[in-house]
Amino acid sequence: MKKDCLLILSGGMDSTTLLYDYQERIALAVSFDYGSNHNAREIPFAQLHCQRLGIEHLVIPLAFMGQYFKSSLLEGGNAIPEGHYADENMKSTVVPFRNGIMLSVAVGLAESRGLQYVMMANHGGDHTIYPDCRPEFVEAFNAAARAGTFVGIGLLSPYTHISKADIARRGKELGIDYAETWSCYKGGEKHCGRCGTCVERHEALAEAGIIDDTEYE
Repeated sequence: MKKDCLLILSGGMDSTTLLYDYQERIALAVSFDYGSNHNAREIPFAQLHCQRLGIEHLVIPLAFMGQYFKSSLLEGGNAIPEGHYADENMKSTVVPFRNGIMLSVAVGLAESRGLQYVMMANHGGDHTIYPDCRPEFVEAFNAAARAGTFVGIGLLSPYTHISKADIARRGKELGIDYAETWSCYKGGEKHCGRCGTCVERHEALAEAGIIDDTEYE
């Protein structure tokens, strides 16, 4: 199968699953260091999995986002609210247009590398509070990328309409060890177990029938 895809890989559960799921098509994986609390915890896992699969991996700095953008995700672990993603306070974790910025860089890189698609691992559970994970954004960005590149770079997001538990089930089939991924927005030595992404992680693993080996505080 032709390797025609660039994957945006954070080192979290979803993008790591996508990496293994589509490894035969992924020529390049890219992580963005944008100044979040947890970049330093998740990027090493992205590197680990790419090395394991023999897929080229790049880390691209986007320091200006941490410097100029407003989000609790960029302000230190103590600023991260605790609770479920459905709670109103979790909206503070949104980094404005994060996916749009990262996808724009990824599309330019994909065209430079002669690739045809950029992949992202957004899923149905993201839709509640993250506007740049929703189907309408995916459709609009795909149209913009195709119109704005000579070769018509496309956006692939195969998990858009499924849940994180569905992704975990797929990961279970693929034999992924989710202890080798990072989710917690606080970026401490261990997962806090209380922020929205920790809660979502634990619930998804439980629903998928996977023992949660995550080290929590």
